[in-house]
Amino acid sequence: MREARYAALPFAVPAAVLAIVLTACGNSGEDGNAANKVNGDIHVTAAQTNGSVGSVNGSITVDDNATFANANTVNGSVHVGAHATGDSIKTVNGSVEIGEGTHLTGSIKLVNGNVTLASGSDVAKDLMNVNGSMQITSAHVGGGIKTANSNLTISGDSHIEGGIHYEKPSGFSTSTGTPPMVVIGPGVTVQGDLNFERPVRLYVSDKATIGPVSGATPVQFTGDKPADAAP
Repeated sequence: MREARYAALPFAVPAAVLAIVLTACGNSGEDGNAANKVNGDIHVTAAQTNGSVGSVNGSITVDDNATFANANTVNGSVHVGAHATGDSIKTVNGSVEIGEGTHLTGSIKLVNGNVTLASGSDVAKDLMNVNGSMQITSAHVGGGIKTANSNLTISGDSHIEGGIHYEKPSGFSTSTGTPPMVVIGPGVTVQGDLNFERPVRLYVSDKATIGPVSGATPVQFTGDKPADAAP
């Protein structure tokens, strides 16, 4: 297999995120097989019986009602349809989109990319990224949310266990950049601490339930969303 090359990332990345796809692709050829590829996209259908799937340079699409184990990629996005069942999802450069009613028994971990959890979706463990927006709508996250630079919007009757943790980015300066925006909408429940090691703009609905907050001052709002919150 041809040697894969990766550009250095300009920030500190958790080791758990970087320990990603290579073992899944280690025994495949240049284009790999249906489950593991170096170059190319992977499509998981509901008719297949699937274990782990992985690509280095390619995206992964999981159909509605499909079942899979781990979906791992380095340079690519992961799209999971509605009412699918899987374990964990990991990517370095790519977004993750989870469809309605889909259940993951593990976690979602990425570095550069957006995350979207649709209504009724369930992530049993943690949700983690470094850069990119996160949109959670009437979904469940069982192991908390961890990030550094993300704009985060939680809405509907979403239930987040394990709190929210914003880490201080490597080389961070409070004098540069616009602080991330965190919006916790009406009907949302966040169990556990909300811990912010960096400045954020935190907006919390008067109809949301949250745990103790450290490192930020919540701005309470009424209605569906804060009127003065601009990205």
